[in-house]
Amino acid sequence: MQRHRKSVLAVSAVVLLLFVVVSANSISLRAKEKAYRAQELELKEQLKEEKARTEEIKELGEYVGTDEYVEDVAREKLGLIHENEIILKAE
Repeated sequence: MQRHRKSVLAVSAVVLLLFVVVSANSISLRAKEKAYRAQELELKEQLKEEKARTEEIKELGEYVGTDEYVEDVAREKLGLIHENEIILKAE
């Protein structure tokens, strides 16, 4: 009878130890999952911003190829004007 008790006690201790280890790992995994979900949301937001930025760059590239862009640069950087334009300067 005494031998049986020791066996039951040893098996119970092993089962309890396994339960504690599994519980600790479960808590650790849940924390990692939460961190990964937060990271996933952040990366999705960055992806959305980068797509918007790509669209903006594409539109700028299309604008740079137009005559309007050339005229704007000539007007702003070189001070050029059309023949029929009159420049009025404030006193």
